[in-house]
Amino acid sequence: MAYEVVLIGLGQQRNMPVGLYAQDKACRAEEELIKRHREIPLDERLVEVLQKQVRTLMEGGPLSGLGLNIPPESVPLHTFGRYLFQALLPHNEDLAYEVGLRALRLPILEDSSSNSDSTLSGSVNAVLMGRYPRWFVIGHIESQQCQLASCMMSAAKDNMKRLRSVLEAAQRHIHSASQLFKLAQEAYKVATPVDGITHYTLLKATFELGLHIMGMTLANMSWGRADMVRWMVQCATEIGVSALITIMQSWYTLFNPTEATAVVASTVMAPNTAVRLNLNYRQQEELARCARSVALQCAAKDPPSCALCALTLCEKDPVAFKAAYQIVVDASAGAMNSQQLFTIARYMEHRGYPTHAYDLAVLAMRNLSLGYNQDAHPAINDVFWACALSHSLGKGQLSNMIPLVVKSVKCASVLADVLHRCTLTAPGMGCQPDAKLRCIKLLPYDKDPMRQLLDAAIAAYINTAHSRLTHISPRHYGDFIEFLSKARETFLLAPDGHLRFAKLIDDLKIMYRGKKKLMHLVRERFG
Repeated sequence: MAYEVVLIGLGQQRNMPVGLYAQDKACRAEEELIKRHREIPLDERLVEVLQKQVRTLMEGGPLSGLGLNIPPESVPLHTFGRYLFQALLPHNEDLAYEVGLRALRLPILEDSSSNSDSTLSGSVNAVLMGRYPRWFVIGHIESQQCQLASCMMSAAKDNMKRLRSVLEAAQRHIHSASQLFKLAQEAYKVATPVDGITHYTLLKATFELGLHIMGMTLANMSWGRADMVRWMVQCATEIGVSALITIMQSWYTLFNPTEATAVVASTVMAPNTAVRLNLNYRQQEELARCARSVALQCAAKDPPSCALCALTLCEKDPVAFKAAYQIVVDASAGAMNSQQLFTIARYMEHRGYPTHAYDLAVLAMRNLSLGYNQDAHPAINDVFWACALSHSLGKGQLSNMIPLVVKSVKCASVLADVLHRCTLTAPGMGCQPDAKLRCIKLLPYDKDPMRQLLDAAIAAYINTAHSRLTHISPRHYGDFIEFLSKARETFLLAPDGHLRFAKLIDDLKIMYRGKKKLMHLVRERFG
């Protein structure tokens, strides 16, 4: 009688109390009562009482917590349902799953269309507070819901029909992506024991649940999305080639372009994947072809994020590699900035494609803008690298690059440094046979392309000098004198450089004669 009374009490429909303390106390009291209930050994008589009372609760209507139509504000019976499922499973499997599936409901959220992972914080609480007293223990309730679903999936690991019903119920009633992911992880552990055979029926159901999670979190990225993606690929790999091809062929419904290339396609192309799955040559080629197709699609959709990875994945296929390279070239007109283009250009040089690297460097230089006072800009090293690459390829390539540098770079020190680097050795020495090296001469300063670069450097020094003097303070006078000293070195490279520098000094003396102390330092150093 006492056992039956407790079952009746735990199974009654009841509304969630108001307030954090009351809700927490109610949850703890229910769990403590069920814990004590588990300590009671079930004999045949108690099993009969249990089955009878469960059927009564299932047919009890809105007055029963396990009835068909219960009010939305009813307290869910996940913890009680898990106890009933585990107690009934050895004696009446059909009834155990029936009550477990019924208890899996979360009525307060059944009307919500939210499929995001924000149920623990903002949106769901807003829904609850709009119609009912706030549910402070919603996170705990969803955790219990997940445990109930996990318990049922583990018990049905080799029964596809049972698994299908549990899987559909979990996807319908569990609204938190993080809890669904936790459920999938727990099911995966059961399906792939460390010391035991793999339960492929449960593994495939877990894979299907993973596909559902990927789809529901694609639009609203959560903080745990990266872990979900890696787990999804791991699960597909455990199943085999067919699952990997499935997620790659439908990547756009499961992953964003970055995830599809950097995680999915890269993992598929990794050598250890072929070793782990013991793939033959045909299977390896099939996976590689599919992965390269995904990489190209992602690169076309999001070139800044995926182009470099696509080039890496397509490197062993000339046709695919050329297609990936063309995507980068097409994206240079607007989708990709100079830094991204320089990064890919450096990669191309590193992989042994200097001509492609040069073409991308030209495109990157066209997109670059370096101002007069940006002498610490992160793109400066890219400018030096692009000029060094052009210089190593030959005078023709350098002659094409210099006008772009002059147009894009206005920083005097950078232009002067490029000028110095380009005249240390003769152009084309990196690609000429030894017999021809004797015929190559250093580039003169008075002829193009060096003359154009020298004139740009001198003009930049003049503009920078005036710019600095507009808002200069006495404590920077010394730095300005050193700046003029470096400028003079560049001026003197021109045939009429001494005259042009003298004119600059005279102009400064006239225009900024009010800065007497500074002009005294200028006369003292430069006359």
